[in-house]
Amino acid sequence: MTNLFVASTHTPVLFFSNAGLVYKMKVYRLPVGSPQSAGKALINLLPLKQDERITTIMQLPEDETEAQNLDVMFATRSGNVRRNKLSDFIDVKANGKIAMKLDEGDTLIDVKICTDEQDVLLAAKGGKSIRFPVSEVRVFSGRTSTGVRGIRLAKDDEVISMSVLRHTDADMEKRNAYLKAAKALRRAEGAEDAVSDEAEENSSSITLSEEEFRKMQEEEDFILTVTDSGYGKRSSAYEYRITGRGGQGVTNIDNTKRQDSVVASFPVSDTAHVMLVTDGGKLIRMPVKDIRIAGRNTMGVIMFRLNDAEHVVSATCIEDYEDEQDDETESGETAETETERPSSGSEES
Repeated sequence: MTNLFVASTHTPVLFFSNAGLVYKMKVYRLPVGSPQSAGKALINLLPLKQDERITTIMQLPEDETEAQNLDVMFATRSGNVRRNKLSDFIDVKANGKIAMKLDEGDTLIDVKICTDEQDVLLAAKGGKSIRFPVSEVRVFSGRTSTGVRGIRLAKDDEVISMSVLRHTDADMEKRNAYLKAAKALRRAEGAEDAVSDEAEENSSSITLSEEEFRKMQEEEDFILTVTDSGYGKRSSAYEYRITGRGGQGVTNIDNTKRQDSVVASFPVSDTAHVMLVTDGGKLIRMPVKDIRIAGRNTMGVIMFRLNDAEHVVSATCIEDYEDEQDDETESGETAETETERPSSGSEES
């Protein structure tokens, strides 16, 4: 799990561990270092027990009174979710407190602040995903339960990410009509993209007014999905139908031919950049706007050309990133010089 966010020195940060515990620390207590420094091991900053490690972090509002109106959603590797009031995690003592009870072998993979007016999107490494309203998960009064099932996973599959999206009341017929119109507009502007076959086939029955189209365009989210073989794509969140929790979900990316695994899936904006890192120590940085918009049930395009036996292990979004590129890499730096970015039109046949 990779977390990247901007915070002030007085921002409180929660650290969640694989043991289901949570620790709290303000940013000013974290060591300051250069982009090339290795940092300091968290075991030297937090009272972690043997074999305990931090799996995800989450920043709190600086004004902690805001937490009274917010909830927090937990997601585990096995597909369980749980919702609590964010205020339950404002008072955390130095030795930590129980955040969530985990079944043996399960791991907490993500924690997000949410409200009743939002949706949850769970993505699995096997290429499936499920979207359901936050309200589908009741608010738990305690912190010692394992939660409820969010997605029913296939054998040997696991959840790799959780995203919180804006809820939409538009039905699938209206969303398909929007997707077809948006595709036509992008093509008229010279951009290549594709929407799902479902959107193409079912969108002809209604036509959106200009006002309806503009409103849906303003509220549209895009999901970036990346696989360990270096493929990825952006897909409109309107393609992910809203269902009840606990189902098998829908296809997030078509990886049946490549047999690769999803390593990241999260919302992105046109102004953001994305960075991919491989197990060979290489990284690539690219603007999100250069990544092709494609249908949910497509194979994606090549984002990172990898050597044999090399895999993407991490992807993170950097919002409003200033495009400052260094010409030289310091000696001893783990990551190599930025790799040349493949064309966004390089699609697998």
